[in-house]
Amino acid sequence: MSGSYDECAGGDDTMDSFWEVGNYKRAVKRFDDGHRLCNDLMGCLQERAKIEKSYGDQLTAWSKRWRQLIEKGPQYGSVERAWLAVMTEAEKVSELHQDVKNNLVNEDVEKVKNWQKEAYHKQMIGGFKEAKEAEEGFKKAQKPWAKKLKEMEAAKKTYHMACKEEKLAAAREANGKTEASVTADQQKKLHEKVDKCKQDSQKAKEKYEKSLEELNKCTAQYMECMEQVFDQCQQHEVKRLTFLKEALLDIKRHLNLTENASYAATYRELERTILGANTQEDLKWFSNNHGPDMHMNWPAFEEYNPDQTSAPPKKKKPDGAPPTPSTDHVAPPGDRSSVSSYEKNQAYSTEWSDDEQPASYSGNENGGNGNSFEDDSSTGKGVGAGAAAGAVAVAVAVTVAAAGVRVRALYDYEGQEQDELTFKAGDELTKTEDEDEQGWCRGRLDTGREGLYPANYVEPI
Repeated sequence: MSGSYDECAGGDDTMDSFWEVGNYKRAVKRFDDGHRLCNDLMGCLQERAKIEKSYGDQLTAWSKRWRQLIEKGPQYGSVERAWLAVMTEAEKVSELHQDVKNNLVNEDVEKVKNWQKEAYHKQMIGGFKEAKEAEEGFKKAQKPWAKKLKEMEAAKKTYHMACKEEKLAAAREANGKTEASVTADQQKKLHEKVDKCKQDSQKAKEKYEKSLEELNKCTAQYMECMEQVFDQCQQHEVKRLTFLKEALLDIKRHLNLTENASYAATYRELERTILGANTQEDLKWFSNNHGPDMHMNWPAFEEYNPDQTSAPPKKKKPDGAPPTPSTDHVAPPGDRSSVSSYEKNQAYSTEWSDDEQPASYSGNENGGNGNSFEDDSSTGKGVGAGAAAGAVAVAVAVTVAAAGVRVRALYDYEGQEQDELTFKAGDELTKTEDEDEQGWCRGRLDTGREGLYPANYVEPI
């Protein structure tokens, strides 16, 4: 009997099995988990969308800043275009990442949200309809078997207690036989107790075996009903897992820019632009615009013609283009927009302006008697005149810096930009700043408007 009792005692260990009473709740909980996982996926995609947007915004800001630096920097020609093509690539890739963000939020997140709404139906009192139906199905399938299980557990307990009493009675009887103080009558009673315990134990065993037999009879039905409810849960989970797989494939398609035709075209165009950079053409361009291949109006002898009224010579334009001779009008000192980034921070002048020509140039070329100015060709006076001219120039500069100098327009000028003045020949204005490196002065009209004008269009009054 003791061996049978020990075996039954070992069966008391609780098994973590689906078939145990109440363990079906893990299958029911899967509905709540599925709904929560939809929320988690949407949150995951929204975070990724923020990353895509942030990356796109940073690319755009980076491209804008470096495009300005490159355009204003000293790089020129086809290599400059190739460098700028890297900025163009960033702008196009930024647009693609913004598209990724839009696809994630507007398509993928919305798709998950709509599926979640169709798959899980919230109850008024909380929880989901699908979970409640599964819970009720499992309870109904388990109720008969659980009742039989409870009866069997009670019978087992009764049987085990009877076995324990029988064992104690047998021990008392054995002790009574060895003790001299125990009378024959007492030994008889101990023996009767052992017999009674054996009978009780046998009855409890029979009842336990019967209840176990009844439990086993309904186990097959129990398993069948439980599996039916579980299969219904599995079918719902199949839909969720299948949808999730499809959604992840859509997400992958949106994230994988290598499958985007525009993405591949962006890098093909970048490669063509870089490969199109021509070192020899760039060197030739620089030589033509800033080197020995530039045009030069070399000084030549000119006859004096008092009746000829012509505009001052044009000054060199910042882009290095040679001046175009003209007697009809005067061009401004230079186009203040630059063709090459090399000229955006610096400008060169290869021609003299009227103020830069030596004071003795005109007199020496035309002879002593042909000069309408004071007729004195001595070296000493010439030097003195030059020194005096220098002193006057310094004085003028000081005066301009202090309060401005009145000047008269020699020619008509129509301002080309908003910050340029417009005036007619003969108009008077005030020069407020001296001529800069590109031949522009700042002045103020009598109307009060201030702006820039070409220095060689006016003369001091």
